[in-house]
Amino acid sequence: MSTINANAAAPAKTIRRGPIIAALLIGAFVALLNQTLMNVALPKMMEDLSIAANTAQWLTTGFMLVNGVLIPLSAYLVEKFTTRQLFTTAMILFSIGTLVCALGTGFEMIMVGRVIQAVGAGILMPLMNIVFLRIFPIEERGKAMGLMAVAMIFAPAVGPTLSGWVVQHYSWRVLFYIVLPLAVLSTLLGMKTMQNVGKLTSPKLDKLGIVLSTLGFGGLLYGFSDAGTDGWNSATVYSCLILGVVALALFVWRELSHDNPLLEFRIFRYNMYSLTTVINIIVTMALYSGMILLPIYLQTIRGFTPVESGLMLLPGAILMGVMSPITGIIFDKIGARWLSVIGLVITTVTTWEFSQITDSTTYTHLILTYTARMFGMSMLMMPIVTAGLNQLPQRLATHGTAMSNTLRTVGGALGMALFVSLMTNRTKSVITDAVMSGAVSQTDKAGMLKLTQEATINGITHSFTVATWVTVAALVLALFIKKTSPQADFLKTEEAEPVKPEQPQLVKSQQA
Repeated sequence: MSTINANAAAPAKTIRRGPIIAALLIGAFVALLNQTLMNVALPKMMEDLSIAANTAQWLTTGFMLVNGVLIPLSAYLVEKFTTRQLFTTAMILFSIGTLVCALGTGFEMIMVGRVIQAVGAGILMPLMNIVFLRIFPIEERGKAMGLMAVAMIFAPAVGPTLSGWVVQHYSWRVLFYIVLPLAVLSTLLGMKTMQNVGKLTSPKLDKLGIVLSTLGFGGLLYGFSDAGTDGWNSATVYSCLILGVVALALFVWRELSHDNPLLEFRIFRYNMYSLTTVINIIVTMALYSGMILLPIYLQTIRGFTPVESGLMLLPGAILMGVMSPITGIIFDKIGARWLSVIGLVITTVTTWEFSQITDSTTYTHLILTYTARMFGMSMLMMPIVTAGLNQLPQRLATHGTAMSNTLRTVGGALGMALFVSLMTNRTKSVITDAVMSGAVSQTDKAGMLKLTQEATINGITHSFTVATWVTVAALVLALFIKKTSPQADFLKTEEAEPVKPEQPQLVKSQQA
């Protein structure tokens, strides 16, 4: 592994960063846009393909599962194959999957296309993180991560608006035909300009680790996502969660005792990386609360069209996209603590504001609150991740990125399931209490309809109240964030004592 230490952070002068960044950002934007386009299009696809909601849900759940399973492999893939090989393979697979979805005549064919897409996206997203860490010196990483956030934030927010408009006026297949040329463009740009970053080490593949991580993360992700639809009392949910926890425990034990781990769990000995990872999971959960609950409120309770609910998210998305690079530049100067604290204060206040919504809250108030919430989020996501990764030696950057992405995916699925189940359980409880007390008769259709709307709003505000306290927990933890620089690779020192003379050279190479 020593060859990668001195060479992984290639000097900026020998690498043309512009074309690499352009290819990666376009690819990431397309992959994330593709995912959010599907969410709004699902009801129309259910109608056209004559499939039930549980079946249609696999088009998004399946994509997320394949993504989650592939992420732990990213550290191995980056050290086994060149940057160019990985990028080209990822984008070709994604393009083929998109074409299969566009031409799909039935659910089965479209599902196959989604899985192919997910394999490409599962390789691409961690690759982008790792390449950015390697081609930018530590003093410019904030700016680099800010650029990356433009794709990661802007695409998911633009997706619902674009998807709502297309589905309202054209066939849902048009969505895939919009994504396809962008994917092909990114592929061709990468094939022409992508340069290899870092040295290959040909690590051995931990096959048992792959099986355990697949069962562990796959079981947890499916269990959490299914809990959002079938509820926490489902036998399937319990089975998947138990399988996931057991397999994950065995996976952690396996990786801690293995010479070439698939995921390096010992990186949690780096205190700032551990702290920022926990905050990152909490913030991701809070982010999903707004993404899931607000469209339900807007379309189910208030009767807004998909386009109108998508447009409500647009100003916040634009502001977040504009602010992310600016936040990155500020991070390079002052570090992550105060950016995170200010961002979390804004996020906490706006999340609390959403816990006060009623059936008469104005559209303007919702837009302003959501936009302010996204402004707060723009100060959080990348600075927190980068602050943790900056503490890791360059050799462990790939493992740190893989671990961070894996846990963020699990955190997102957990957040989605948690807040949806909190909403549905509170809604059912309010309706049951009203019927049992005799306040509303089940035969009174108008009364039951009004009760259902009131109960749903109660469930949504209850979920946002919990989300508020979740962000408060992240705010308290953010006060302990410190500015970091790469530390000595003590994980490696434990394995071979005579490494000490190389450490100054390692730190110097990372800061160059």
